[in-house]
Amino acid sequence: MGSDKLAFLGLGVMGFPMAGHLARAGHSVVVYNRTPAKATRWVEKYGGTSAPTPAAAVADAGLVMMCVGNDDDVRAVALGDGGAVAAMRKGSILVDHTTASATVAREVYAAAKARGVGFLDAPVSGGQAGAENGKLTIMVGGDADVFARAEGVLAKYARAVTLMGGPGSGQLTKMVNQICIAGLVQALSEGINFARKAGLDVERVLDVIGKGAAQSWQMDNRGKTMAADKFDFGFAVDWMRKDLAICMAEARDNGAGLPVTALVDQFYARIQALGGRRWDTSSLIRLL
Repeated sequence: MGSDKLAFLGLGVMGFPMAGHLARAGHSVVVYNRTPAKATRWVEKYGGTSAPTPAAAVADAGLVMMCVGNDDDVRAVALGDGGAVAAMRKGSILVDHTTASATVAREVYAAAKARGVGFLDAPVSGGQAGAENGKLTIMVGGDADVFARAEGVLAKYARAVTLMGGPGSGQLTKMVNQICIAGLVQALSEGINFARKAGLDVERVLDVIGKGAAQSWQMDNRGKTMAADKFDFGFAVDWMRKDLAICMAEARDNGAGLPVTALVDQFYARIQALGGRRWDTSSLIRLL
């Protein structure tokens, strides 16, 4: 896919820098965004061109990336009027980086396959910083031959790109990721609050235990900002609740128990009620 034209649909806090890495790598990129002004800003910064609809953006693209908000957005951009799939040429590939349900991933896979288009569900982990630094982790579901054709381009903004299984497997893996994060952030919140109540130097505690078995990405990247009561950055609580709702819906179908996840989701609901809809997920400590 090295010389093929690329398209990127959705220029939010993740998509904007991800598409930028492709342009900086020398690819010819056409972008689409629901708010045209953001597409204009992207073109001003990175070059390339913008298009007024998903269909117009993908018409000449061999590989199309999409990063939008939720299941409804995926359906609208991929399958709706003026959507991408119907306009894509046979043999091209659509890669969806949205964190969405495995159900919608399988829907788009089936619709794309019927038109001779490849589809990969490929949610990412690493947050805005990972997108900006080109260090995302991408977990992918789909056909192995399609993955092999797209992997090299996805690596332009990732440190790891891994095929997890068939359609929907990328989304299911991202659900595991979010389930683990929810429990870790709550535990870290309780630990920091305990250290403070015990009269310990919280930063020194984090430095020490961060060299042992308690170490985690959340501790390394959020521990000190949590202790400093800083949350105006990172992955928004609104988005985390969207993701956890997907996890719990899937768990109801497959029978997995998620008691801690369900509890933490309700804690996030309380954060929203405090006005923290856009606070980073580490703001759970505010409840303590």
